[in-house]
Amino acid sequence: MITGVHNLIYSKKAEELRAFFREKLDLPFVDAGHGWQIFALPPAELGTHPIEGEGETRVEMYLMCDDIEGTLADLKAQGIEIAGPIQEQVWGLSSGIKLPDGSVLGIYEPRHATAIALK
Repeated sequence: MITGVHNLIYSKKAEELRAFFREKLDLPFVDAGHGWQIFALPPAELGTHPIEGEGETRVEMYLMCDDIEGTLADLKAQGIEIAGPIQEQVWGLSSGIKLPDGSVLGIYEPRHATAIALK
């Protein structure tokens, strides 16, 4: 039986990302040994989407929230750089937050049924 999902972010600035998740996003974590921190995430869900044309498979990760405006304001107050304005999508409101290595982590307020409550 599958008991969870383990997401990975590979970065040349792994220590800065760990500090960001630990100190800015306040995610609880365990030390798996030798400083390898594994962070607890909120409940998750997995969607699969078709690719049109000759596109290659890709994997994306988004944080989900109930109030994107309030959540982004809270994150900005903690010194987190917001990657762009809130965009209205068919499936919800989206934006992103800049990570210490310069990459962007998506964040959105869903406007569709979610699978989180199913488990």
